[in-house]
Amino acid sequence: MDLMDKVIALSKRRGFVFQGSEIYGGLANTYDYGPLGIELLRNIKDLWWKTFVHSKENIYGLDSNILMNPKVWESSGHITSFNDVTLDCKNCNLRTRADHLIEDFYASKDKEIKVEGLSLEEIEKIINKEKIRCPSCKKFNWSKPRKFNLLFETHIGIVSGEKFSVYLRGEIAQGMFVNFKNVLDSISPKLPFGLAQSGAAFRNEITLGKFIFRTLQFNLGEFEYFFDPKKDNWESIYEAWKKEMWLWSTKILGLNKNNLRWRAHTDEERSHYSLKTEDVEYKFPFGFKELYGLAYRTDFDLKNHMEKSGVDLRYTDPVTGNKFIPHVIEPTFGMDRSLMAVLVDSYAEEDKNGKERIVLKLKAQLAPYKVAVFPLLANKEGLTKKAREIFKKLSSEFNCVWDDRGNIGKRYFAQDEIGTPWCVTIDFDSLEDNSVTVRDRDTTKQERVSVDKLSDYFQNKLS
Repeated sequence: MDLMDKVIALSKRRGFVFQGSEIYGGLANTYDYGPLGIELLRNIKDLWWKTFVHSKENIYGLDSNILMNPKVWESSGHITSFNDVTLDCKNCNLRTRADHLIEDFYASKDKEIKVEGLSLEEIEKIINKEKIRCPSCKKFNWSKPRKFNLLFETHIGIVSGEKFSVYLRGEIAQGMFVNFKNVLDSISPKLPFGLAQSGAAFRNEITLGKFIFRTLQFNLGEFEYFFDPKKDNWESIYEAWKKEMWLWSTKILGLNKNNLRWRAHTDEERSHYSLKTEDVEYKFPFGFKELYGLAYRTDFDLKNHMEKSGVDLRYTDPVTGNKFIPHVIEPTFGMDRSLMAVLVDSYAEEDKNGKERIVLKLKAQLAPYKVAVFPLLANKEGLTKKAREIFKKLSSEFNCVWDDRGNIGKRYFAQDEIGTPWCVTIDFDSLEDNSVTVRDRDTTKQERVSVDKLSDYFQNKLS
């Protein structure tokens, strides 16, 4: 079993990620977060918000609606330019993305190629030249490649003839652009400043598995950083955000820097709105893939929305009175991909005192549970009462879990497997000296700590 299979198995077994609609056979490319998965995802989102909004004086949050007037997507270019290239196997009817088919083919030969941005003719030429077979039935019998729009269409209204077509948002950026004037009018921020948002987006993707890496519904965190192109050097701003994104990946999420790299987009693959785009890629078990993106969107979005809506979206310089359309640099973070990378990066199998254990070496700030509390024996009333008192006290400050099942060794290993940093065991000595045994997940070392000092002990560790 390879690493990806092990992570997927652990995710299901311990309640991180479940297949969507599983009891009905599932729905392709949809997943649900279980009790531990939602805690991990929430911790990632909260840390992102703290890092890029609360810790920044000039970045402000928004929460725009998933449904927007369809003119928003016309103005942004998504209705005409937001496409993937797909093709069908005529033998087994498998529909797949052409770029994934080609890239996976070359990856199997230890070669790396990027197909995004190539024409339909160029894609067809590669497939025919290499005789790339269907990954499902292994036949070479493809339809011609064609473009496929990624926006999900839905309808507002209940009467058939009166329904109004709208789209589920394919990205979360547009909500920040269409609210730009509202922000200027309400809080009067001075350039440079950013608008941040975290939430769900939807893309009608044709994918071939890879767990939660690419799904129909996914979570993003991103912000638009607005600046005056005549006063501020965009390249300097761009490089500053590159450093911030790298620190987020390595220091805050704790990802191994050897599994990360920057990759610049070619002219052919770069999005229609971007002058420069680079990705932070993570080395998943199936190769280096995009984790985050950084794009210089110039004034494309505000200019188009201003032209199409007729509303003045210019910024007025408070000193000179000059009006102009700000330029934008956009850092984008895949939250689900962050969770997936964290699980892959932290998964380890170790031999501890002759016993094999699986351990998720999550950063303590990310761990679903910070502390597990055990009575040494489950059926001893005095131990259970004392343990419950300690559990109640710690739970008021930390997300804790109670466990009194099985022997203490199995409990330790069960907590290691879900990444709990510390286990607190209440034993018979605890009833006499009001101290407990605290075990560290990574080192498995144990130390006695006074109950009165437990809170400060964990607060210091987390800080």
